[in-house]
Amino acid sequence: MRVALIVFVFFIGLQRLEAQTYSIIDSRAIKLHEQGDDLVKSRMYDEAIEKYKASIQREANFLESYIKWGRLLLTKGNHEEALAVVNRGEARASKASGKIKADFSWLKLNIYLGQGEFEKAVAEFETARQLLDEGFKKSIDYNQIKDQIEFVSKNIENKLFIYKEKLPDPINSYTLQYFPVLTADSKKLLFTKRDGIENHQTEDIFVSFYDEETGWSKPAGISDRINTFYNEGTCTISADGNILIYTSCDAPDSFGSCDLYVAYKVNGQWQKSQNMGKNVNSRSWDSQPSLSADGRILFFSSNRRGGYGGNDIWYSLRMPDGSWAEAKNLGSVINTEKDEVSPFIYFNNEILFFASNGHQGFGGMDLFVSRVEKGEFTKPENLGYPINDHKDQFSLFITAQRDYAYYTESNYNQGKVERSFLYRFKFPEEIALGEKLVVSQGKVLNGKTGQPIDAKLSLVSLSNDSTMYQFRSDGKTGEFMMIYPDRSFSGLYVEKKGYLPKIYNVERDNLKNQENLEISLTPIASGEEFVFENIFFDFDKDELKPESKSSLLRLLEFLKENPSVRIQITGHTDNVGTQTYNQSLSQRRAESVKNFLLSKGIPETRLKAEGRGDAEPIRPNDTPENRALNRRITISIL
Repeated sequence: MRVALIVFVFFIGLQRLEAQTYSIIDSRAIKLHEQGDDLVKSRMYDEAIEKYKASIQREANFLESYIKWGRLLLTKGNHEEALAVVNRGEARASKASGKIKADFSWLKLNIYLGQGEFEKAVAEFETARQLLDEGFKKSIDYNQIKDQIEFVSKNIENKLFIYKEKLPDPINSYTLQYFPVLTADSKKLLFTKRDGIENHQTEDIFVSFYDEETGWSKPAGISDRINTFYNEGTCTISADGNILIYTSCDAPDSFGSCDLYVAYKVNGQWQKSQNMGKNVNSRSWDSQPSLSADGRILFFSSNRRGGYGGNDIWYSLRMPDGSWAEAKNLGSVINTEKDEVSPFIYFNNEILFFASNGHQGFGGMDLFVSRVEKGEFTKPENLGYPINDHKDQFSLFITAQRDYAYYTESNYNQGKVERSFLYRFKFPEEIALGEKLVVSQGKVLNGKTGQPIDAKLSLVSLSNDSTMYQFRSDGKTGEFMMIYPDRSFSGLYVEKKGYLPKIYNVERDNLKNQENLEISLTPIASGEEFVFENIFFDFDKDELKPESKSSLLRLLEFLKENPSVRIQITGHTDNVGTQTYNQSLSQRRAESVKNFLLSKGIPETRLKAEGRGDAEPIRPNDTPENRALNRRITISIL
C-alpha cells in the first residue's frame, strides 16, 4: 500500500501562473510550455515533462517551465530529480519577481517534506513565508502546510531514539513479506508472503517458530486448509494461537472484493475456515483484521458505505454462541474523511494503534495510538519521529512483553513496491502501554486419568465481575496460554461441563508468569470436593462482600448445568478465637452462601450448610498467609 504525495502541491501556483506574462518572450518556447499545460490537464505527465524540457532547451531562463517540470516530478515521487530541476531553475532566478521566487521556495519546501528532510523543510518554510503574498497565506493549502511544519518542528525537537533492525535469515527470504503478527509468547510469527507483484503471484500466510538456540525457523505455509489458490493474507491471531482471522480476496463465497475469514485450531489442527458472514463482511473491501488477545473483539479496515470517507476502522464483537455481531464503525474520533487502516489492538484490550493519513502527521500514512478511557477511545496521538517519517508506516505489532515492535518497510521504484521486508525496533518507554502484562502457560488435565481436557479459562476482575479475558485449553494436548494485566485482584475460573470447577485467586495462588501450570479438573462424583475461592467476608462478619459475586454466579451456573447434583457448603476458619466462636462464625458464613443460592431459585433440598470452625486446617496456623488459606469455603458433592 503506497499513498501518493498530496497532489495539491502540483496545483498550487498553477492557477497563479495562468493568464500571466512569462519571464521570457520567445513565442516558440512559450508554445511548448503551454502544450505541456494541456497535456497535464489530460494527466499525460511524462509527455508534459518532455514539453517543459523542450521549452527550457530553447530558452534556458524559462523559469515557469522549471517550476512546472519540478512540480510534475514531485507528483510522480521523483524527489531527487525534482530538487535538481528546482535548483537549476532557482540559480537563474536571482533577478526574478518575488512571485517566481516564492513558487521556487514553496516547491522546494514540499520536496524536502517528501524526502523526509524535515530540518531543511522547516528552514525553507521561513523563506517561503516571507516571499508568499498575503492572499495565498489565507488559503487552505498554505495553512495545512503551516500546521504540518509546526507539527514536524515540534516532533524533531523531541525525537525518539530507536534502532530499526531487519529480521534475520531465514525471515525476509521472499520478494514481499508484510503484516507481521505474533502470539503472546513471541515464539510464533505469522506474516503475509508473496513472491512478486504480478496477479498470478498470490498471497499466502506463512509461519515461523522461534527457538532460543537456533533462532527463527524456515517459514512455511500455515496450513493447506487455509492457504489456497486465492489470496490469503493480512491475518491476526488470538494470544493463545487458537483463533485465526485473515483476509481472502475473490474467493467463490466472498461478499465483496476481499472478505474476512475465521479458522479455529481444534486438537492441534486448523479446521476449515469459514467466511465470517454478512454481519462482518460487506460488498466492499474488508481487510487488515486485528483480534483482541482473548478473541472477543475484532477490529478491521473497510471502505464500505456508512463510514466517514476512504477506508475506516470498524469492529465486531464475538457473541457467547461463537457468532459475530453486526460490525459497527469506530466513530469520528478515530476515522476521518481520508484513510484509517491496519488497526492493532494491544494485548490489554485498551490501546489501539492504527495508520492514517487523515490525522496530523509527517506525510503519507503515519502510525497513531488511541486509548480507552471510560469506555471511549481518546483523540489519537501521533507516535512521533522517527517511528513515523515521510514514508508510509503501517502494520505495527507490539509484543506482549513490550520489548519489540514489528512492522513492514517497503522499497519503492516509481511509486510501486519492489520489495518489502519485516523489521523490528525496541519499543520506546516514552509511549505508555499501561499495566505490565502477565503470561501464564500450562495444561488442563483430568485429575483421575491424566488425559487432556478442552476447558474454558476465564480471567475475571473480582472488583466488578467483568470477564477480562477468556481462553480455551487444547483438547488434544490440554495446553493453554493466557495473557492478562498484572492486577492483584482477579480470579481465574477453569470450567468444563461434567467436572468440578477449579477456582484460583491469581495473586494468592501465584499464577503470574507460570510456564508449566498444571490444572487438574475432577469429574463430578459423590464425595469430591473443591475449595470455593474468591468468597470474601469482612473480619468477624458473615455478610458476603460484593467481590464474591464472580464465584457465587459460577457456582449457581454449575448447579443449573447439573440439576441432579446436591452439594454441601462448608465453612472453615483459622484458630484465632475460641473453638465455639469459630464454629458459629463458619456456620453463619456457609449459610450466607446457601441463602444466596436459595434466592436465585436453587431448591433447598439440593443444599446443605455446615460449619467446622478451625477443626480442619489445610496449613499450620503459624503465619498470616497460612491462616488466610485456612479461612475458606469448600463445596462437596453429596
